[in-house]
Amino acid sequence: MNLTENLGRKAGLFYLLVAVFAGYAQFIRTSMIVPGDATATVNHIMASEALFRVGIVSDLIGQIFHVLLILVLYQLFKTVNHNQSRLMFTLALIPVPIACINMVNQFAPLLLLNGSIYRNISEPAQLHAQILFFLDLHKHGILIAQLFWGLWLLPLGYLAFRSEFIPQIFGILLMAACIGYVVGSFITFLFPNYEAMFKWVYIEPAIAEISFAFWLLIKGVNYSGLKS
Repeated sequence: MNLTENLGRKAGLFYLLVAVFAGYAQFIRTSMIVPGDATATVNHIMASEALFRVGIVSDLIGQIFHVLLILVLYQLFKTVNHNQSRLMFTLALIPVPIACINMVNQFAPLLLLNGSIYRNISEPAQLHAQILFFLDLHKHGILIAQLFWGLWLLPLGYLAFRSEFIPQIFGILLMAACIGYVVGSFITFLFPNYEAMFKWVYIEPAIAEISFAFWLLIKGVNYSGLKS
């Protein structure tokens, strides 16, 4: 197995690990947060605090694998187009600090619930409302990071399409996925009442990224297709 094939398989592995850890964190959040019901949300968190903490750690681990992923993809595609590879790397790196700093908003409810000083100065209803507020902030912080999770797929898709070692269909799917993520974020910010109606825009991006990750992991890439 040559060096470039190793890079392709590493990229596929890291891509899938990002999906697994981020997906698990999202599953934990959605199972505990009851939109519009602060008391029910707090009860879920208090009943499964350890699991809530695991979700935070899972998200952070996913960010680590995301950094490793873009480092490998840069090495893989830099011979295809160096400028587009640098653009991909930059756009993919921007959401990492955004997502990590945003995790403070998800950790805030634990501080409020476990700190006696916070409980003593706030009525339960007020405390619960504050917790739901921080979780809503976290949700919108994710949407900001999501803009760049979409934008980096445009140069990645272009690189995949122009390369001679990735099927062109993946390039098309990844560039289309960029539109899905960006549109989904803007719709939520501009028309929050219609957010649920446009959940379908995330279907194609999920299919594009997961299928691309599995292809890289299973097939690797052909070194002879690289351009010098």
